[in-house]
Amino acid sequence: MKFGRKITTNLYDEWRPFYIDYNLLKRELKSRTSSPSHNWDDKDERDFTAMLKTELDKVHDFQKRKTAELSRRIRDAEKDVQRLVAQESSPQSSSEPSPIHPSDPESHQARPSDYGPDEGSDDDDDDDMDDNQSATSLEDLFHGLQEEVATLVADVHDLALYTKLNITGFLKILKKHDKITNLPLKPTFIQDYLEERPFYKYNWDALIVKLSKLYDLVRTRGHPVQGDSSAGGNQSAFVRQTTKYWVHPDNLVPLKLAILRHLPVLVFNAEKEFEPKDAAITSIYFDNEDLELYLGRLEKTEGAEAIRLRWYGDTDVKTIFVERKTHREDWTGEKSVKARFPIKEHLVNAFLRGEYTMDAELQALVDKGKKTQAEVDSMIQLASEVQYRILTKQLQPVMRTFYNRTAFQLPGDPRVRISLDTELTMVREDNWDGQTRAGDNWRRTDIGIDHPFDQTPAEDKELFKYGVLEVKLQTQFGQEPPKWVTDLVQSHLVEAVPKFSKFIHGCATLLPNRVDLVPFWLPQMDTDILKPNTGYLTVERPTKNTPDAQSGLLSPQSPVSPVHSYVEPVSEGEEDEEMDLAPARDEFRRTGLPHEDVAAAIAFREKSLKERDPAPQSSGSSSTPDVVFDERTPLLKLPRPPRVERTVSIDPLAPSSAFDERLRERLQANKNVPPRAQDGEVREAVGLDEENLRDDERLLVRDWSAPSGKRIAVPVRIEPKVYFANERTFLKWLSFAVLIGSIATTLLNFVPANDPRGLISAALFTLAALLAIAYSAIIFVYRALHLRARCAEGLYYDKYGPTILCFVLLAALGTNIGLRVADMRW
Repeated sequence: MKFGRKITTNLYDEWRPFYIDYNLLKRELKSRTSSPSHNWDDKDERDFTAMLKTELDKVHDFQKRKTAELSRRIRDAEKDVQRLVAQESSPQSSSEPSPIHPSDPESHQARPSDYGPDEGSDDDDDDDMDDNQSATSLEDLFHGLQEEVATLVADVHDLALYTKLNITGFLKILKKHDKITNLPLKPTFIQDYLEERPFYKYNWDALIVKLSKLYDLVRTRGHPVQGDSSAGGNQSAFVRQTTKYWVHPDNLVPLKLAILRHLPVLVFNAEKEFEPKDAAITSIYFDNEDLELYLGRLEKTEGAEAIRLRWYGDTDVKTIFVERKTHREDWTGEKSVKARFPIKEHLVNAFLRGEYTMDAELQALVDKGKKTQAEVDSMIQLASEVQYRILTKQLQPVMRTFYNRTAFQLPGDPRVRISLDTELTMVREDNWDGQTRAGDNWRRTDIGIDHPFDQTPAEDKELFKYGVLEVKLQTQFGQEPPKWVTDLVQSHLVEAVPKFSKFIHGCATLLPNRVDLVPFWLPQMDTDILKPNTGYLTVERPTKNTPDAQSGLLSPQSPVSPVHSYVEPVSEGEEDEEMDLAPARDEFRRTGLPHEDVAAAIAFREKSLKERDPAPQSSGSSSTPDVVFDERTPLLKLPRPPRVERTVSIDPLAPSSAFDERLRERLQANKNVPPRAQDGEVREAVGLDEENLRDDERLLVRDWSAPSGKRIAVPVRIEPKVYFANERTFLKWLSFAVLIGSIATTLLNFVPANDPRGLISAALFTLAALLAIAYSAIIFVYRALHLRARCAEGLYYDKYGPTILCFVLLAALGTNIGLRVADMRW
């Protein structure tokens, strides 16, 4: 679709005069360059640049004015809620509700005298009726606020789309100008004008967090539920599963709105005003020059560890968390775990050098009553093991990861925890190539949280172009996750990438000279993951007197348990830690979305919560241990909506082997089908032009390969029974060889010494037995070595050994029979 038609189709009609006039600029450019008698000159360049500046000022001023208006409307709505709560709690004003209209800020002043009884009245006969009317009027006012929130969400969505369309329009018209006139206006205009009016860099997180806070106030009628730090942490007998997805930058705002309709944003301090640094998370990963930890995590070997130092916020924080993640294979019956302990920033270097131990500092936590003795003992053991591992394996800072995280979860409901990491950046910390980065310190000091780290050389950083969505599901056995989660992960907004790791991706991209084994997703970085819109998220402005209108968002709903407290969906293993979390009161700021969109999403969430059937909550503790599954393990068999598939898709809640089997079946089914008969099926990439595909088609590329000189790592799952199977096969061969050897021994012992025919037969059977023993021993050692090396290719299926053995036995038997028949004739 041409961009001029696209912007006309997608714009919000009420804001039409404030969009970039792309068609006017294009016509102006064409009229001044298409005339044969006129060449583009300096005057044309100045005039065209002036037109661009006028359009840029118009767009920038409108967005600035609109965002300020949204902030004001949210503050006014919060004041309205507080005023209503005060009236509700006050006996006198409970019968005197203020005529507040949420969409009219000027009407927010209370006028109790207009609605209360006459002063000095002693008529109490109608008290009950007055109370009922007061409660009804108060509820109507709250419903009016919900409609205002829905309108705010719609405005946020449209304003985000407004920003995207306008910046795209400027870049396209500048590119067209440079191509037609052969004058490089684009670089200078971006540097001199766009950077001075960076409307496209607006952080929508603050708006979304504020909207979430506003919705929580409206939903709870001004009495937000306080978070329980242990909610969800002590539950047992649950199935837990974590899956990861990539999110295209164009889908970040719609995705946040889609999640916000069902889950609120979680923060550590709901009363604190949001700052950009509140969402920042930075980690320093350690490894040695052999990249031992990288290879272990990449190949998913049993007991593979990852050691990192993590802090939240800016670099001036005093508390650093030392974390160790340990991978466990499923056959061990144990779960992959992450444990951590805190350490003061000024003690980190001494701890890493082995000059300082954590025993005394951690033991002090018991004296202060913050931890139990058992918890402290576990942390002391962890600190000793991490320190020992760092010293013995000579681990050093290798990789830094930075990102801004937005966390979502329903209060008191640990079944669904979602986090979205944006602005993900990997930065080198090692000194291996002769350049001093971290030096003798545990982290480099020339960067902080100032993304995109312009002061860092390009070869030292990797700016990840997608957002990373992590979905954590916790359900009881046999219980299905909420349908909206299934719809979300199967929508066009996300791309499933099982087992994605920031540490692995950073090492694979920034250390190419040291890494020859790369993750499977690395070649996919060259493929655009943007998919055709499936209509999963539809944002519409509320219509009064319409039941569904208060949400402002139309989407599938699902029953979810009523909730009472909050827990942040943090990194793997942190869900069992006690954290003082609460719902964010400024979700629109923390998610970076416009006020209206977030407000509408919040209103939809409120409507869904009211319609949900209460589900039984697990109370108390159970002796059954938690069962943790990774992406390879199916959580549940979920019903998929019927649809025409155009590509081989990944069911994110199914094991990776299911995708392989599905791919084989689809390819086998299409092998003998003409290309034109495969409508809706897998299409060959060879000979197709991506630009000629229809909007609803996706190009499936099968011929991707690893970068030159690299190999793609495919995790191989090897259970102990595989080793036993190898030994069992070897013993079977030996038993057969012993049987053949017994025949040879019998012939040698019972035939006369002067019988050459008997001796020849015995020698042949002996040779067959020796060959069987030698062959089985060689195959046994070969397979054992390949299993230890976790090599998936090899002679695990023996096509030749049994056949050769049969021919040798037939030859020995045939020779024996032939010699005896010849002997009988003489």
